[in-house]
Amino acid sequence: MSKLISKWNYPTTVRFGAGRIKELPEVLAATGIKRPLFVTDPGLAKLPVVASTLRILDEAKVPYGVFSEVKPNPVESNLTAGIGVFKRGKHDGVIAFGGGSALDLGKLIAFQAGQVRPVWDFEDVGDWWTRANSDAIAPIIAVPTTAGTGSEVGRAGVITNEETHTKKVIFHPKLLPAIVIADPELSVGMPSFITAGTGMDALAHCLEAYCAPGYHPMADGIAVEGIRLVFENLPKAYANGKDLVARAHMMSAAAMGAAAFQKGLGAIHSLSHPIGALYDTHHGMTNAVFMPYVLAFNRDSIEERIARLAAYCGIKGGFDGFAKAVIKLRKELKVPHALPGLIKGLDMDKKRKGLIADMAVVDPTAGGNPVKLTKKAALTLLENAIAGTV
Repeated sequence: MSKLISKWNYPTTVRFGAGRIKELPEVLAATGIKRPLFVTDPGLAKLPVVASTLRILDEAKVPYGVFSEVKPNPVESNLTAGIGVFKRGKHDGVIAFGGGSALDLGKLIAFQAGQVRPVWDFEDVGDWWTRANSDAIAPIIAVPTTAGTGSEVGRAGVITNEETHTKKVIFHPKLLPAIVIADPELSVGMPSFITAGTGMDALAHCLEAYCAPGYHPMADGIAVEGIRLVFENLPKAYANGKDLVARAHMMSAAAMGAAAFQKGLGAIHSLSHPIGALYDTHHGMTNAVFMPYVLAFNRDSIEERIARLAAYCGIKGGFDGFAKAVIKLRKELKVPHALPGLIKGLDMDKKRKGLIADMAVVDPTAGGNPVKLTKKAALTLLENAIAGTV
């Protein structure tokens, strides 16, 4: 019984359902935000979904500002610029609207605007989060428009250090949004590439959480159902972007993945993070490329567990059947089988491979892998992902 000790945390209030974006003014009032900064990404800012949402605020006579200088992999200069807009506009809260990049940066703006220490002092290491002034953190409302990261129900944000080209996870309990509006109608116009990449990110979160060592049956249960929802609904959402039922289930799966990965992540993410930081690749799509290679690497430690998962998902053949189902799903979604298909003109020398392996083993997600990720193992996984050898 001594091993049955753990700490469990679960998401915030989520207003889930089609059309619920209309409740945004009510949600602002409930959180006490009177002058929000609306944070989104530059591509989304030009689309009707943002215009219609801002119209809701206009009609409710809510004064707001807009910030959209967000890279697909947010960097510190994005954060600095956003904090400047937040302070100049005398905003008292953030509406983080979009995919993982906009959600993460919006949360970090609300968090960092009132701090006096650099953001790197709050990396997810030990109790570093206690260094923050909790009273200076502005309230956050999260509105996801993709179904992938689940950042809307997470207590962290990911940002790239431009000097070291490393992704850092910034953690604080108050980075958890006060209220989430999860409206699947907002994801209807998502391009198929983004649908695939974000959906595979949700799958990676659920799968790695389920495989992570440690005692957390509640996270395991959430992860298993999240995986089933992805296999059943991601192909439908990819084939028909207007399938609102599939979109809704995928939005649920994304939140479930983020709730589950409090148990841990693993080598899929620890390899994906340095690739994303160095090559600016789509995070979810990078996870998708690495997935079968990491599954094979972890096989001896997770085979029985994956066999149970396969049975629950209606996949025959135990571990092998599940691994084949992952590859089949990737092919259906046009996920590249190997890294050269994701990164055009990829040409890694020995030094660059060594750098990526070094970054992978110290990534905070590496510790959750069911098999210890050594530099040698990281190099082997990287070589396999480059060659396409599962």
